[in-house]
Amino acid sequence: MARRENHYITRIGWLRAAVLGANDGILSTGSLIIGVASAAADHRQIFITGLAGLVAGAMSMAAGEYVSVSSQADTENADLKKERNELKTDPKGEERELAAIYVKRGLAPALAREVATQLMSKDALEAHARDELGISEATTARPVQAAMASASSFSSGAALPLITATFAPIAWVAWGVGIASLIGLVVLGIVGARIGGARIGRSLIRVVFWGVVAMAITAGAGALFGARS
Repeated sequence: MARRENHYITRIGWLRAAVLGANDGILSTGSLIIGVASAAADHRQIFITGLAGLVAGAMSMAAGEYVSVSSQADTENADLKKERNELKTDPKGEERELAAIYVKRGLAPALAREVATQLMSKDALEAHARDELGISEATTARPVQAAMASASSFSSGAALPLITATFAPIAWVAWGVGIASLIGLVVLGIVGARIGGARIGRSLIRVVFWGVVAMAITAGAGALFGARS
């Protein structure tokens, strides 16, 4: 029996949405809280602002991801419908087209025709979807899965700065949230890199650099336009 291998590409559908959602949850909510705290707000104002940011951000991520991935799914379905019609009206032409794809990949013409014939005899649409359109089980669009992953991961990420702000002394809210958010971003970068098979160092540099920039700018805006005396 052939050994089934686990590849990183099979995780790309949920990994992208989950990492993006958690990263955005930590960064946007943390920056929002830091900005409000830098404007000399009290604990109640900070908590309400952070909670509102968490809920609004989670809904926005879910809706945006659903719409985006649904558009991809619509395009895939339109291509599959077109391919299904072509298979009905010109099966031999589609077989030659599939064989030509295999020839370009390095197969001898006779072998390419044989492979195309056998694959189409089993599932012609699947063969053309995979080898002509590039649509496979691993990469197919799943709008609901992507939306749920984005919303839940955003909420999980946003909970870190919100909880930190809730329990930190008011004078240390901005610093506490900033440090906690950076730690969360570092952990997220390591986990995402390991799951996706990417280089950890490069992922951490990107995450930490842009996290510091975003929170520093937000803190400056809050201090500049806030009520601090």
